[in-house]
Amino acid sequence: MTTDVTSPAHPARFRAGGERNRRLGRPLKVVGRVRGVDEALLDRIGRAMFERDELGARLADAIRLRGDAEGRVRMEDFRRALGDGLAAVPDAPPALADFFATLETDPEWLDRDLVEEGARVFRRLGQNAQDVLLQLSLVGGYRFGGPTDLLVATGGLTGDQTLRRLAETQKWGASLTDPGSLLPPRDGRAPGEGWRLTVHVRLMHALVNGTFEDRWDTAQWGLPINQADQASTLGLFDGVLIIGSRALGVPVSRSESRALMHLWKYVGWLMGVHPDFLVDDEWERHRIDYHVLLAQGPLTEAGPQLAQAVVEAQALRRYPGWPAPLQPLRARYERERLLSMLTVFLGPESMREFGLPIRPPWAHAYLVPLNTLRYRVLRHLPGGRDRLGRWGARRAQWLLDSYFQGETEDVGELRT
Repeated sequence: MTTDVTSPAHPARFRAGGERNRRLGRPLKVVGRVRGVDEALLDRIGRAMFERDELGARLADAIRLRGDAEGRVRMEDFRRALGDGLAAVPDAPPALADFFATLETDPEWLDRDLVEEGARVFRRLGQNAQDVLLQLSLVGGYRFGGPTDLLVATGGLTGDQTLRRLAETQKWGASLTDPGSLLPPRDGRAPGEGWRLTVHVRLMHALVNGTFEDRWDTAQWGLPINQADQASTLGLFDGVLIIGSRALGVPVSRSESRALMHLWKYVGWLMGVHPDFLVDDEWERHRIDYHVLLAQGPLTEAGPQLAQAVVEAQALRRYPGWPAPLQPLRARYERERLLSMLTVFLGPESMREFGLPIRPPWAHAYLVPLNTLRYRVLRHLPGGRDRLGRWGARRAQWLLDSYFQGETEDVGELRT
């Protein structure tokens, strides 16, 4: 499924963060119950920096073929298969057929009922999930070089593109919470939106990899989008989501944790993450995440650039329900709320590294009691879980409206 494309075994950034990374990883080591450093796992992560999603890469290569080249895949054929299934593309080229035949077939370990339960748990987290994924997962991930430098190089999450890219990320995450959203096309049934968007993003990553691979400093960073960084991203969406939600006062039970992990395990599989990094157990994910953190390189100039762009983007949003004269006031509130939460989640050291102002923890001070009431009291009343689900769906749509501002809600265009 993957291939090693260089020697030595690890890129220069591997473990280059040194003591800083060990310091940043101490809270995760404690909360995640990580007992020590597994050198074999660290080596596996380092080697994965030179590995890519081979199934996606073959499809991307076939799309880049020109004219009547044998095996060429036309983008319209990909879109047809994505929307209606492989059966809608008669005599599909081998790369397209292999790609969709694989993804339309459920892996043996998949439990569809557990995926649906994971989606319900994710939906009930409401804005807490969006807060954690934006602050602790996305911005927290900017503390290390490599993926951040690629984001700057591609124009993603910087400048005028920041608001649109944040909107697309929110859209993809929100789509995973809808009932049946991760069902593949089958027997004439169109795929769920979450399945379609996830597969779309997988090809997007493969196309970016192919575009940048020849001009990327692979010896320094590894491949542009590699298996180690994909494993890191998956960990930011499942394990970090659980830890961050608990830090906001949201209880996540063992059964809810298992459902969330299974949901993201399937999403990771659809995204092309190597099986070595697909896990059902929350504590195994924390162990992997800790080692991924130790394997990272130091902060680069891309990190502060991206983090500051996210904070500045709060002034570009349009907040539903707020009249035009009061929009700047709400934007200021959202900016200060974001800075307050980032200060708690990331700590003063990271805030200084990003060039962001440190704020008192007032946002956590109101969110923790509010979530205690919401999830430990109101949730257990008759119909409490359903009410939380409806509230979560409303908050997700409100956030999407504030980012998209009437534009079509979708993810990024595929560029060849």
